[in-house]
Amino acid sequence: MIIKASNRGGAISLGQHLLKAENEHVELHEVRGFIAHDVMGAFKEAQAMASGTQCKKFLFSVSLNPPQSESVRVEVFERVADAIEERLGLTGQPRVIIFHEKEGRRHAHAVWSRIDTETLTARKLDFFKTKLNALSRELFLENGWAMPKGFENPKLRDPTNFTLKEWQQAKRVGLDPRELKSAVQDCWKRSDGVSAFANALEERGLYLARGDSRGYVVLTLDGEPFALSRLIDGKTKEVNAKLGDPNQLRSVDATKALIGEKVAPRLSSYIKEAKRIAVNAMKPLIEQRQKLTEAHQNARKEFDTKLKDRWDAEQQARASRTRKGWAGVWDFMTGRYFKVRKQNELEVQFAKERDRAERHGLVTAQLKERQDLQANIKTARRREAEQVLSLYRDAAKFRRMRESREQVPARVRDKGLDLG
Repeated sequence: MIIKASNRGGAISLGQHLLKAENEHVELHEVRGFIAHDVMGAFKEAQAMASGTQCKKFLFSVSLNPPQSESVRVEVFERVADAIEERLGLTGQPRVIIFHEKEGRRHAHAVWSRIDTETLTARKLDFFKTKLNALSRELFLENGWAMPKGFENPKLRDPTNFTLKEWQQAKRVGLDPRELKSAVQDCWKRSDGVSAFANALEERGLYLARGDSRGYVVLTLDGEPFALSRLIDGKTKEVNAKLGDPNQLRSVDATKALIGEKVAPRLSSYIKEAKRIAVNAMKPLIEQRQKLTEAHQNARKEFDTKLKDRWDAEQQARASRTRKGWAGVWDFMTGRYFKVRKQNELEVQFAKERDRAERHGLVTAQLKERQDLQANIKTARRREAEQVLSLYRDAAKFRRMRESREQVPARVRDKGLDLG
């Protein structure tokens, strides 16, 4: 289970993020230690408590991400949350647990208030990333899950991981940041110099340019610059050693002008058409996703209602075993009362485990159905990306052919001589 955590302020923004409608299922599992019973109310309480301290980041937010292919029971998430409390010194602190489901993946968010109500100070969370990484490794081993390469060997971590800032920057221009970083790294590995590298980038709709203070940068078709050293996870010295002095290239502004004057106008209509076709192809899948989400939500509501009705009926039956009045006094004196109470406690425990198991079975079946649909959606998205990439390659080839033609002296072109 991958565990990511951070200290947070902004109670309202965090609450809105955890409840946002873009998730197909949002399930409030637990609100503990707060007066309020809802997420926003609980976080506002934490903020009010923090106002009496100097702590600005008074919430500790953790995401719990099990492998998508595994069916993980609620009890596992609860045990992980308890283990985090024990290791970080958060035992007894107010917390909220929320489950999210999107695109066939189920994960949980746990948020604690760091403010100790007795001392009005914030709990210190020293080295929490190191401690959570160790816990994460233990969970993979205990549950028999396939260990991520990054845990087996830190040098094998996924090289296409973006920072939050890079992720948001790439999202602004409508790119998949992992695809962008992977594409640049592929061009870098198979290029032996600046010309080969620039040509390889252009086949992917990317352009090499000279940055103001960052040396080499890579521009997207929209003119958004990305530092090359960050994309290849390398150092500036390494980049300069392979590509030479960045001053030999066009500036960012000149490259943007080149894109605007020669490339973008030719491509825009083709790309729009390709995307229009892709959108139309995706419509049936999107409609199917919406219908499936609504059906799953309704099924869960109906199932939860049945569970509640059954629980209430069983509770009533258990309560009827305890007699009132003189009969109750007699039961107490003879010990029958204690036998009935023990029986009721065992039945309550059994009923809770049964209800959780049945609901887990429902959620697991729905996740499997949603994952099958998501596989079709990914295939359609991949097909769209391949079509657009083909357009980028065609444009790059055309531009290089045109530049090559312009470099040939006019007198030679007019004579039609073959320079090959």
